[in-house]
Amino acid sequence: MTKFAPKRSALKSDLFFNRELSWLQFNMRVLEEAEDKTHPILERLKFISIFSSNLDEFFMVRVAGIKEQIESELVEVSSDGKTPLEQLDSLREQLLPLVARQTCILMDDVLPSLERDGVHLHQFAKLSQREKDYLRNTFLEDILPVLTPLALDTGHPFPRLLNRSLNLAFVLRDESRDKSERKTAVLQLPPVLRRFVPLKRTSGNHFVLLEQIIQAHAEILFPGLTVEDSYPFRVTRDADLEIADDEASDLLTEVAEQVRLRRWGTAAVRLEVEEDTPDYLINLLMTSLELEPNDVYHNNRPLNLPDFMELMKIDRRELKDIPFNSRKLPEFQGTPDEMFDAIRKHDIMIHHPFDSFTNSVVKFLQASADDPKVLAIKITLYRAGSSSPVIEALKHAAENGKQVTAFVELKARFDEENNILWAKELEQEGVHVVYGVLGLKTHTKIAMVVRREKSSVRTYLHLATGNYNLSSSRTYTDIGMFTVREEFGNDAINLFNSLTGYSHYSKWEEFIIAPGNLKSKILQLIRRETDLHTAEEPGHIVAKMNALVDEDVIRELYRAGQKGVKIQLLVRGICCLRPGLESLSETIEVRSILGRFLEHSRIFYFANSGEEEFYLASADWMPRNFERRVELMFPVYDSRACATLEHILAAYWQDNTKSRQLMPDGTYCRITPKKGEEAFSAQQFFLNEILSTGRRSIAKMKRLTANPVAKVVK
Repeated sequence: MTKFAPKRSALKSDLFFNRELSWLQFNMRVLEEAEDKTHPILERLKFISIFSSNLDEFFMVRVAGIKEQIESELVEVSSDGKTPLEQLDSLREQLLPLVARQTCILMDDVLPSLERDGVHLHQFAKLSQREKDYLRNTFLEDILPVLTPLALDTGHPFPRLLNRSLNLAFVLRDESRDKSERKTAVLQLPPVLRRFVPLKRTSGNHFVLLEQIIQAHAEILFPGLTVEDSYPFRVTRDADLEIADDEASDLLTEVAEQVRLRRWGTAAVRLEVEEDTPDYLINLLMTSLELEPNDVYHNNRPLNLPDFMELMKIDRRELKDIPFNSRKLPEFQGTPDEMFDAIRKHDIMIHHPFDSFTNSVVKFLQASADDPKVLAIKITLYRAGSSSPVIEALKHAAENGKQVTAFVELKARFDEENNILWAKELEQEGVHVVYGVLGLKTHTKIAMVVRREKSSVRTYLHLATGNYNLSSSRTYTDIGMFTVREEFGNDAINLFNSLTGYSHYSKWEEFIIAPGNLKSKILQLIRRETDLHTAEEPGHIVAKMNALVDEDVIRELYRAGQKGVKIQLLVRGICCLRPGLESLSETIEVRSILGRFLEHSRIFYFANSGEEEFYLASADWMPRNFERRVELMFPVYDSRACATLEHILAAYWQDNTKSRQLMPDGTYCRITPKKGEEAFSAQQFFLNEILSTGRRSIAKMKRLTANPVAKVVK
């Protein structure tokens, strides 16, 4: 058989999936989790909300970027050969049925199921008179004072509505003049008000949506006019910050200004309306927002579904996932001296959320803050979240006289406001805060502790695939490693010096850095696997990541696949590689796992002709990670740590309940247990390892994973 060589002259659509359409496939898998009745009902509602939140970000960044290309007449062809206009058309074509599917799941399944479980979302018109009177008082006392209705006419231009805000458009009739006149007004629902207004009933949880209460009392807002009708609508705006950091004299001030513009002044990219909104009103909104008909999305459900995450606060544990306590590693339960002794003995691998973030990473930083032997702490912070114990530990260290340096990425998308707030707090406590590298985002995750021990100074490191964020450590799967290896410490010192000062350091001993040598190293590792592949010593690559987009890496994987190298890819989100194509990617299989936790770890395995190598990284295989971000990949040498990674990869590949396989046509097929095969969920397996589930359950998990854990994958 003649082998097909993936030459650069080949049609791109034959070689690559479209990045944006692949992302829609990912969000469809999120929606499938909302359909999955093995999830508790509030968790299913959570996935519906996440689907909408993901879509918001997609429009604010990706769709906005495509529209900017069209407006600037820049024809940049996508990975599969589509023009920007063709991409927009394809996105809408695939998105419309997805939105309809989401509506069906919410309205016909999830909300009725919640009602059966005692969580009720009532229609205002169907309430008793007593409850209507109660809500009228609530409106007059708590809601009306913060509402600002805005007229639309020649003297009142269209208001600058907040990005992603929920609004009401009122159609009014003014009968006070000789000639009856129709008027229009809009009202932005203040974000300070609760979307779900509770009702007091003897049992269950009962709510009415805020917009329905306002609509029912609209005559109070417009005295002397007749309210003919009202319609909710929602605007999504371009939210990708444009910061010329080479020109900004004060990056902190510039980012704060851009965040403000994101909320108020950026171009609209999407208009969402309810199904029965009249055409004349839609046309008015389109004209005012400078949108086209294809930018309008009609919905037969409540708008602003991310607000529905508020219902997760209901104290009904039986309607949510079973809570769990993360494992506390014994190495971090003693004194600071005992903790540092344990790290000196061997590298320590941690797997979040199954291993506790608080009782490992936070304890490491807290102990370092208090330990009189610690001289300095340095850390990179991308998304630390709010009320962060990591930030508190750094502030405490500075109070104790340590030299503390925090490298803060102000441009972490949609976390800029949080980052600005705690960056200022750190500075006020004496922490030396550094803001960004010119032209790059710092995405690497590393903490360094310098400690004086006897006659020497030793460098302790925490290296990770995920952020220093307590909240996401409970909902994202990530890997971290503590080490005191001298070569790693030397590289860490040079990495921080290059981040905070002027440096073109390139003589890394163990670290692989972007934008320096990360991409070339990955290409070299794939080529080595191709070159070493023989029938006796077959090549084997296993890679777990969030996204695979880079065309050069994909071409190198194709070459390895053509040689016969077995390639197993666990790609949670976007994947532009086409697997399973004859003479091109027959030996390549791609799977995506979605479940209770967001898969976020990046783990890479290369068989290397029997000399197996494992790597961990902060980076996915994407151009932005290779070229526009500071990233870190590092090898794992400790035999215990390698065994842990082998165990993790094997369990993920064994998953036959939450795993989907990418097909050659770009669709995903859910993997199900074969005849006689037991159901196996990797995430549940890791939970069962830390939960007291009984000998029978533990024995079952050992039996299910006996084969795959023995080798990297079965």
